[in-house]
Amino acid sequence: MEPKPYPKENDVIQVPRFEESAGFYTTEQRSRNMSKIRSKNSVPELKLRRALWAQHIRFRLHPKTVPGKPDLVINKYKLAIFVDGDFWHGYNWAQRRQNLKKNTSFWIPKIERNIQRDKYVNERLSLMGYTVMRFWEHEVKQNIGACVNQVLLYVEAAKMGKVPMSSL
Repeated sequence: MEPKPYPKENDVIQVPRFEESAGFYTTEQRSRNMSKIRSKNSVPELKLRRALWAQHIRFRLHPKTVPGKPDLVINKYKLAIFVDGDFWHGYNWAQRRQNLKKNTSFWIPKIERNIQRDKYVNERLSLMGYTVMRFWEHEVKQNIGACVNQVLLYVEAAKMGKVPMSSL
């Protein structure tokens, strides 16, 4: 029996609670801005959904039965699609990490934990036979056509039975 790809308890990055008693402070304006950030139905996600729907690609939204609750799932072809926010999922993290100015002892572990969880979810979905596609928020906003083409190419290959199974 193969070992599970679960991270060991002590390997999981611990994120401190964001509260004043822990030494973290934020302005009211920043707090209002952050409260408006959504995890579902973000603008890039909606844009990708509309574009795929226009191409007659049908999917499920945020299914609770699939690990990681992907933004879109095409069960017929075992395809899980995520639209990752540039900040939250660490796009260009090595450079961006240096530019963080405030509350770095919270944000660095928070984003690194998100990156760690993304890798874990990818491994878990691969073990279940899913192909995982992750699009960055800026990719969807700037070049939706390329993102849609990637999904369409995968679906066409899957229809013909020419999608190689991932091996971990």
